[in-house]
Amino acid sequence: MAYYSIFPEKDTTLYSHPDRIHMNAGRDEILELVEEKSTTGNIYYTSRILIKFDNQEIKDVIENKLSKIIDPNHTKVSLNLYAGENKSLTQGHIIEAYPLSESMGWEEGTQRYNAIPPSTTTGSNQAANGATWVYRNENTSSAWPVTGFIPGINTGSYTTSPGGGVWYTGANFRAEHSFYADDDLDLDLDVTSIVQKFSASYYQSAAYPTGIINNGFIIKKPTVTEQDGFGFGELQYFSSNTHTIYPPKLTFKWDDSSYTNYGSSVTLNSGDIFLSLHNNKAKFQRKSKQRFRLTTRKRYPDRTFTTSSNYLETSYLPETSYYSVRDAETDEVIIPFDTSYTKLSANSEGMYFDLWMEGFQPERYYKLMFRVDNNDGINIHDEDYFFKVVR
Repeated sequence: MAYYSIFPEKDTTLYSHPDRIHMNAGRDEILELVEEKSTTGNIYYTSRILIKFDNQEIKDVIENKLSKIIDPNHTKVSLNLYAGENKSLTQGHIIEAYPLSESMGWEEGTQRYNAIPPSTTTGSNQAANGATWVYRNENTSSAWPVTGFIPGINTGSYTTSPGGGVWYTGANFRAEHSFYADDDLDLDLDVTSIVQKFSASYYQSAAYPTGIINNGFIIKKPTVTEQDGFGFGELQYFSSNTHTIYPPKLTFKWDDSSYTNYGSSVTLNSGDIFLSLHNNKAKFQRKSKQRFRLTTRKRYPDRTFTTSSNYLETSYLPETSYYSVRDAETDEVIIPFDTSYTKLSANSEGMYFDLWMEGFQPERYYKLMFRVDNNDGINIHDEDYFFKVVR
Protein backbone atom coordinates (compact mmCIF):
# COMPACT_ATOMS: atom_id res chain seq x y z
CA MET A 1 0.00 0.00 0.00
CA ALA A 2 1.26 3.46 -0.75
CA TYR A 3 -0.63 4.82 2.25
CA TYR A 4 0.27 3.62 5.75
CA SER A 5 -0.97 5.24 8.97
CA ILE A 6 0.10 4.93 12.58
CA PHE A 7 -1.82 6.27 15.56
CA PRO A 8 -0.57 8.35 18.51
CA GLU A 9 1.25 7.00 21.52
CA LYS A 10 -0.05 9.97 23.52
CA ASP A 11 -1.62 13.41 23.10
CA THR A 12 -2.99 16.23 25.23
CA THR A 13 -3.93 19.92 25.27
CA LEU A 14 -2.07 22.58 27.29
CA TYR A 15 -4.10 25.60 28.47
CA SER A 16 -2.54 28.97 29.34
CA HIS A 17 -5.65 30.45 30.97
CA PRO A 18 -4.86 31.18 34.65
CA ASP A 19 -7.70 28.89 35.76
CA ARG A 20 -6.27 25.99 33.71
CA ILE A 21 -2.47 26.30 33.62
CA HIS A 22 -2.23 23.41 36.11
CA MET A 23 -4.90 21.28 34.39
CA ASN A 24 -4.06 18.01 32.64
CA ALA A 25 -6.35 16.86 29.81
CA GLY A 26 -4.46 13.74 28.70
CA ARG A 27 -7.50 11.44 28.52
CA ASP A 28 -9.94 13.91 27.07
CA GLU A 29 -11.60 12.91 23.80
CA ILE A 30 -10.91 16.36 22.35
CA LEU A 31 -7.76 18.29 21.49
CA GLU A 32 -8.28 21.99 20.96
CA LEU A 33 -6.76 25.25 19.87
CA VAL A 34 -8.71 27.94 21.65
CA GLU A 35 -8.28 31.50 22.88
CA GLU A 36 -10.11 32.20 26.13
CA LYS A 37 -10.75 35.77 27.20
CA SER A 38 -9.64 36.84 30.65
CA THR A 39 -12.35 37.67 33.18
CA THR A 40 -10.48 40.93 33.80
CA GLY A 41 -9.28 42.96 30.84
CA ASN A 42 -8.92 42.21 27.13
CA ILE A 43 -6.36 39.44 27.42
CA TYR A 44 -6.77 36.23 25.42
CA TYR A 45 -5.15 33.00 26.63
CA THR A 46 -4.29 30.37 24.07
CA SER A 47 -3.97 26.58 24.15
CA ARG A 48 -1.56 24.25 22.37
CA ILE A 49 -1.63 20.57 21.43
CA LEU A 50 1.08 17.99 22.14
CA ILE A 51 1.11 14.70 20.21
CA LYS A 52 3.67 11.90 19.93
CA PHE A 53 3.95 8.76 17.79
CA ASP A 54 5.88 5.73 18.98
CA ASN A 55 9.51 5.51 17.85
CA GLN A 56 9.31 1.78 17.11
CA GLU A 57 6.25 2.23 14.91
CA ILE A 58 7.90 5.03 12.94
CA LYS A 59 11.07 2.95 12.57
CA ASP A 60 9.06 -0.06 11.40
CA VAL A 61 7.58 1.96 8.53
CA ILE A 62 10.93 3.48 7.57
CA GLU A 63 12.79 0.14 7.74
CA ASN A 64 10.25 -2.30 6.37
CA LYS A 65 8.23 -0.20 3.94
CA LEU A 66 10.63 2.55 2.85
CA SER A 67 13.99 0.69 3.04
CA LYS A 68 15.32 3.31 5.48
CA ILE A 69 14.99 6.09 2.91
CA ILE A 70 12.64 9.05 3.17
CA ASP A 71 13.06 10.76 -0.18
CA PRO A 72 10.82 13.86 -0.26
CA ASN A 73 10.64 13.53 -4.06
CA HIS A 74 8.84 10.19 -3.74
CA THR A 75 7.61 10.09 -0.13
CA LYS A 76 5.37 12.35 1.92
CA VAL A 77 4.56 12.16 5.64
CA SER A 78 1.44 13.92 6.88
CA LEU A 79 0.21 14.68 10.39
CA ASN A 80 -3.59 14.50 10.25
CA LEU A 81 -6.15 15.67 12.83
CA TYR A 82 -9.89 15.55 12.26
CA ALA A 83 -12.20 18.42 13.17
CA GLY A 84 -14.89 18.12 15.81
CA GLU A 85 -17.12 20.97 16.99
CA ASN A 86 -15.86 24.48 16.24
CA LYS A 87 -17.18 27.78 17.57
CA SER A 88 -16.93 31.52 16.90
CA LEU A 89 -14.22 31.15 14.29
CA THR A 90 -12.52 34.08 12.64
CA GLN A 91 -12.28 33.81 8.86
CA GLY A 92 -8.62 32.98 8.22
CA HIS A 93 -6.48 30.47 10.12
CA ILE A 94 -2.85 29.35 10.10
CA ILE A 95 -1.81 26.37 12.23
CA GLU A 96 1.80 25.32 12.75
CA ALA A 97 3.49 22.13 13.92
CA TYR A 98 7.05 21.89 15.28
CA PRO A 99 9.05 19.04 16.82
CA LEU A 100 9.43 19.32 20.57
CA SER A 101 13.00 19.99 21.64
CA GLU A 102 15.45 17.35 22.78
CA SER A 103 15.23 16.19 26.42
CA MET A 104 11.80 17.73 26.77
CA GLY A 105 9.96 14.46 27.41
CA TRP A 106 6.41 14.78 28.67
CA GLU A 107 3.68 12.55 30.13
CA GLU A 108 0.15 12.33 28.78
CA GLY A 109 -1.60 12.01 32.13
CA THR A 110 -4.99 10.46 32.86
CA GLN A 111 -7.25 13.45 33.52
CA ARG A 112 -9.85 15.29 31.49
CA TYR A 113 -10.85 18.88 30.83
CA ASN A 114 -13.51 18.86 33.56
CA ALA A 115 -11.07 17.70 36.27
CA ILE A 116 -10.59 20.44 38.85
CA PRO A 117 -7.00 21.67 38.56
CA PRO A 118 -4.97 22.63 41.63
CA SER A 119 -5.10 26.24 42.78
CA THR A 120 -2.37 28.46 41.39
CA THR A 121 -1.70 29.74 44.91
CA THR A 122 -2.44 26.93 47.36
CA GLY A 123 -1.95 23.83 45.18
CA SER A 124 -5.20 22.36 46.54
CA ASN A 125 -7.86 20.39 44.67
CA GLN A 126 -6.97 17.60 42.20
CA ALA A 127 -3.26 17.53 41.37
CA ALA A 128 -2.37 17.08 37.69
CA ASN A 129 -0.61 13.78 36.87
CA GLY A 130 0.60 14.68 33.40
CA ALA A 131 1.57 17.56 31.12
CA THR A 132 0.16 21.00 31.87
CA TRP A 133 1.03 24.48 30.63
CA VAL A 134 3.55 24.79 33.47
CA TYR A 135 4.94 21.24 33.89
CA ARG A 136 5.89 18.34 31.62
CA ASN A 137 4.66 15.75 34.15
CA GLU A 138 3.46 15.52 37.73
CA ASN A 139 6.85 16.48 39.18
CA THR A 140 7.22 20.15 40.05
CA SER A 141 10.87 19.88 39.02
CA SER A 142 9.78 19.28 35.41
CA ALA A 143 8.74 22.82 34.52
CA TRP A 144 8.84 23.74 30.85
CA PRO A 145 11.86 26.06 30.38
CA VAL A 146 10.95 29.70 29.92
CA THR A 147 14.47 31.08 29.42
CA GLY A 148 17.77 29.97 27.94
CA PHE A 149 16.53 29.47 24.39
CA ILE A 150 19.08 29.45 21.58
CA PRO A 151 18.07 31.84 18.76
CA GLY A 152 17.46 29.98 15.53
CA ILE A 153 17.49 26.59 17.25
CA ASN A 154 14.70 26.45 19.80
CA THR A 155 12.13 28.65 21.46
CA GLY A 156 9.36 28.49 24.02
CA SER A 157 6.39 30.41 25.29
CA TYR A 158 5.45 34.06 25.41
CA THR A 159 5.13 36.58 28.23
CA THR A 160 1.40 36.27 29.02
CA SER A 161 1.70 32.83 30.69
CA PRO A 162 5.24 31.39 30.70
CA GLY A 163 5.40 27.69 29.87
CA GLY A 164 3.59 25.74 27.18
CA GLY A 165 6.37 23.70 25.60
CA VAL A 166 9.77 24.11 23.95
CA TRP A 167 10.29 23.39 20.26
CA TYR A 168 12.81 23.56 17.41
CA THR A 169 12.55 26.50 15.06
CA GLY A 170 13.53 27.19 11.47
CA ALA A 171 12.00 26.45 8.06
CA ASN A 172 12.99 22.75 8.04
CA PHE A 173 11.38 22.25 11.45
CA ARG A 174 8.03 23.85 10.66
CA ALA A 175 4.86 22.52 9.05
CA GLU A 176 1.91 24.77 8.23
CA HIS A 177 -1.74 24.34 7.31
CA SER A 178 -3.85 27.37 6.34
CA PHE A 179 -7.59 27.52 5.72
CA TYR A 180 -10.72 29.62 6.03
CA ALA A 181 -13.60 29.08 8.44
CA ASP A 182 -15.88 27.80 5.69
CA ASP A 183 -13.27 25.32 4.37
CA ASP A 184 -12.68 21.72 5.42
CA LEU A 185 -11.28 22.21 8.94
CA ASP A 186 -9.35 18.91 9.11
CA LEU A 187 -5.60 19.40 9.53
CA ASP A 188 -3.11 18.02 7.01
CA LEU A 189 0.41 19.07 8.02
CA ASP A 190 3.35 18.06 5.83
CA VAL A 191 5.96 16.87 8.38
CA THR A 192 8.20 15.02 5.89
CA SER A 193 11.32 17.07 6.67
CA ILE A 194 10.81 16.61 10.42
CA VAL A 195 10.41 12.83 10.16
CA GLN A 196 13.55 12.81 7.97
CA LYS A 197 15.39 14.26 10.96
CA PHE A 198 13.94 11.58 13.26
CA SER A 199 15.22 9.00 10.76
CA ALA A 200 18.71 10.54 10.69
CA SER A 201 18.78 10.30 14.48
CA TYR A 202 17.73 6.61 14.37
CA TYR A 203 20.13 5.37 11.70
CA GLN A 204 23.06 7.78 11.52
CA SER A 205 23.06 8.88 15.18
CA ALA A 206 22.91 12.37 13.68
CA ALA A 207 22.54 15.36 15.99
CA TYR A 208 20.99 18.78 15.38
CA PRO A 209 20.54 20.15 12.75
CA THR A 210 20.71 16.95 10.65
CA GLY A 211 18.96 14.71 13.16
CA ILE A 212 16.74 15.22 16.20
CA ILE A 213 15.20 12.92 18.80
CA ASN A 214 11.48 12.26 18.45
CA ASN A 215 9.83 13.87 21.47
CA GLY A 216 6.61 14.48 19.59
CA PHE A 217 5.05 17.53 17.97
CA ILE A 218 3.58 20.74 19.29
CA ILE A 219 0.63 22.13 17.29
CA LYS A 220 -0.16 25.79 17.79
CA LYS A 221 -1.18 29.09 16.32
CA PRO A 222 1.63 31.38 15.12
CA THR A 223 3.11 33.38 17.99
CA VAL A 224 1.93 36.65 16.45
CA THR A 225 -1.67 35.32 16.57
CA GLU A 226 -1.29 34.09 20.14
CA GLN A 227 -0.18 37.57 21.21
CA ASP A 228 -2.32 39.84 19.03
CA GLY A 229 -5.00 40.55 21.65
CA PHE A 230 -7.83 39.20 19.47
CA GLY A 231 -9.69 35.90 19.82
CA PHE A 232 -9.74 33.41 16.92
CA GLY A 233 -12.46 31.11 18.31
CA GLU A 234 -12.42 27.40 19.18
CA LEU A 235 -10.90 24.75 16.91
CA GLN A 236 -11.54 21.24 18.22
CA TYR A 237 -10.05 17.97 17.00
CA PHE A 238 -10.58 14.35 18.00
CA SER A 239 -7.85 12.90 20.21
CA SER A 240 -6.47 9.36 20.38
CA ASN A 241 -9.06 8.71 23.11
CA THR A 242 -12.01 9.36 20.82
CA HIS A 243 -14.70 6.74 20.43
CA THR A 244 -15.13 7.77 16.79
CA ILE A 245 -13.22 6.66 13.69
CA TYR A 246 -11.32 9.96 13.64
CA PRO A 247 -8.21 9.67 15.86
CA PRO A 248 -5.11 11.63 14.80
CA LYS A 249 -2.64 9.76 12.61
CA LEU A 250 0.76 10.01 11.02
CA THR A 251 0.40 8.94 7.39
CA PHE A 252 3.28 7.81 5.18
CA LYS A 253 2.64 8.03 1.42
CA TRP A 254 4.84 6.72 -1.34
CA ASP A 255 4.57 5.36 -4.88
CA ASP A 256 5.02 1.58 -4.81
CA SER A 257 3.39 0.98 -8.19
CA SER A 258 4.96 -0.99 -11.03
CA TYR A 259 3.25 -1.00 -14.40
CA THR A 260 4.15 -3.40 -17.21
CA ASN A 261 1.60 -3.96 -19.95
CA TYR A 262 2.42 -7.04 -21.99
CA GLY A 263 2.29 -6.31 -25.71
CA SER A 264 -0.32 -8.88 -26.77
CA SER A 265 -2.83 -7.72 -24.13
CA VAL A 266 -5.63 -5.20 -24.44
CA THR A 267 -5.59 -1.81 -22.70
CA LEU A 268 -9.10 -0.60 -21.95
CA ASN A 269 -8.90 3.06 -22.88
CA SER A 270 -12.61 3.56 -23.45
CA GLY A 271 -16.00 1.90 -23.23
CA ASP A 272 -18.01 0.30 -20.42
CA ILE A 273 -15.51 -1.53 -18.19
CA PHE A 274 -16.25 -4.28 -15.67
CA LEU A 275 -13.90 -4.79 -12.68
CA SER A 276 -13.82 -8.01 -10.69
CA LEU A 277 -11.82 -8.16 -7.43
CA HIS A 278 -9.86 -11.32 -6.64
CA ASN A 279 -8.12 -12.41 -3.41
CA ASN A 280 -10.66 -10.71 -1.18
CA LYS A 281 -11.03 -13.02 1.81
CA ALA A 282 -13.47 -10.55 3.41
CA LYS A 283 -11.57 -10.66 6.75
CA PHE A 284 -7.89 -9.95 7.28
CA GLN A 285 -5.66 -10.07 10.34
CA ARG A 286 -4.32 -6.65 11.30
CA LYS A 287 -0.69 -7.80 11.01
CA SER A 288 -1.12 -9.04 7.44
CA LYS A 289 -0.31 -7.64 4.01
CA GLN A 290 -2.71 -8.45 1.19
CA ARG A 291 -2.32 -8.27 -2.57
CA PHE A 292 -5.63 -7.66 -4.33
CA ARG A 293 -5.97 -8.51 -8.02
CA LEU A 294 -8.39 -7.03 -10.49
CA THR A 295 -9.78 -8.84 -13.50
CA THR A 296 -10.79 -6.23 -16.04
CA ARG A 297 -12.67 -6.52 -19.30
CA LYS A 298 -15.22 -4.78 -21.42
CA ARG A 299 -18.63 -5.29 -19.92
CA TYR A 300 -19.91 -6.14 -23.42
CA PRO A 301 -17.03 -7.62 -25.51
CA ASP A 302 -16.86 -6.88 -29.23
CA ARG A 303 -18.29 -9.60 -31.47
CA THR A 304 -15.45 -11.46 -33.14
CA PHE A 305 -14.80 -14.90 -34.61
CA THR A 306 -12.41 -16.67 -32.22
CA THR A 307 -11.66 -20.17 -30.90
CA SER A 308 -11.52 -19.05 -27.25
CA SER A 309 -13.71 -16.98 -24.95
CA ASN A 310 -13.25 -13.23 -24.95
CA TYR A 311 -13.67 -13.40 -21.17
CA LEU A 312 -10.37 -15.31 -20.82
CA GLU A 313 -8.32 -12.55 -22.40
CA THR A 314 -6.09 -10.56 -19.99
CA SER A 315 -7.01 -6.90 -20.21
CA TYR A 316 -5.32 -3.93 -18.58
CA LEU A 317 -6.55 -0.64 -17.27
CA PRO A 318 -4.52 2.40 -18.37
CA GLU A 319 -1.61 3.46 -16.18
CA THR A 320 -3.74 6.33 -14.91
CA SER A 321 -5.85 4.08 -12.67
CA TYR A 322 -6.14 4.31 -8.88
CA TYR A 323 -7.74 2.73 -5.81
CA SER A 324 -9.44 4.27 -2.78
CA VAL A 325 -10.54 2.93 0.63
CA ARG A 326 -13.57 4.20 2.56
CA ASP A 327 -15.08 3.37 5.91
CA ALA A 328 -18.03 1.14 5.04
CA GLU A 329 -20.32 2.52 7.75
CA THR A 330 -19.69 6.25 7.50
CA ASP A 331 -18.38 6.48 3.91
CA GLU A 332 -15.46 8.52 5.29
CA VAL A 333 -12.50 8.49 2.88
CA ILE A 334 -9.59 6.67 4.56
CA ILE A 335 -7.34 6.56 1.49
CA PRO A 336 -8.32 8.97 -1.30
CA PHE A 337 -7.82 8.60 -5.02
CA ASP A 338 -4.32 10.02 -4.97
CA THR A 339 -2.79 10.35 -8.43
CA SER A 340 0.70 10.30 -6.91
CA TYR A 341 0.41 7.54 -4.31
CA THR A 342 -2.49 5.15 -5.04
CA LYS A 343 -1.71 4.00 -8.58
CA LEU A 344 -2.70 0.49 -9.59
CA SER A 345 0.13 -1.83 -10.65
CA ALA A 346 0.24 -4.26 -13.57
CA ASN A 347 2.23 -7.40 -14.33
CA SER A 348 1.80 -10.54 -16.46
CA GLU A 349 -1.20 -11.62 -14.38
CA GLY A 350 -3.05 -8.33 -14.74
CA MET A 351 -3.82 -5.39 -12.44
CA TYR A 352 -3.11 -5.42 -8.69
CA PHE A 353 -2.40 -3.34 -5.56
CA ASP A 354 -1.15 -4.06 -2.03
CA LEU A 355 -2.59 -3.10 1.37
CA TRP A 356 -0.95 -3.42 4.79
CA MET A 357 -3.85 -4.06 7.13
CA GLU A 358 -1.98 -2.70 10.15
CA GLY A 359 -2.50 0.79 8.77
CA PHE A 360 -6.26 0.49 9.41
CA GLN A 361 -8.27 0.58 12.62
CA PRO A 362 -9.29 -2.98 13.58
CA GLU A 363 -12.82 -4.36 13.89
CA ARG A 364 -14.19 -2.16 11.15
CA TYR A 365 -15.44 -2.79 7.61
CA TYR A 366 -13.94 -0.98 4.64
CA LYS A 367 -15.03 -0.49 1.04
CA LEU A 368 -12.78 -0.49 -2.04
CA MET A 369 -13.41 1.82 -4.97
CA PHE A 370 -11.52 2.39 -8.22
CA ARG A 371 -10.90 5.29 -10.56
CA VAL A 372 -9.94 4.97 -14.22
CA ASP A 373 -8.84 8.01 -16.22
CA ASN A 374 -9.07 7.14 -19.91
CA ASN A 375 -10.26 8.56 -23.23
CA ASP A 376 -13.80 8.82 -21.84
CA GLY A 377 -12.70 10.98 -18.89
CA ILE A 378 -12.64 10.17 -15.17
CA ASN A 379 -14.63 7.04 -14.33
CA ILE A 380 -15.40 5.90 -10.76
CA HIS A 381 -16.14 2.20 -10.20
CA ASP A 382 -18.00 1.12 -7.06
CA GLU A 383 -18.76 -2.60 -7.23
CA ASP A 384 -19.52 -3.00 -3.47
CA TYR A 385 -16.30 -4.76 -2.51
CA PHE A 386 -15.88 -4.83 1.26
CA PHE A 387 -13.39 -6.26 3.74
CA LYS A 388 -12.93 -6.25 7.52
CA VAL A 389 -9.74 -5.85 9.53
CA VAL A 390 -9.71 -8.01 12.67
CA ARG A 391 -7.32 -8.14 15.62
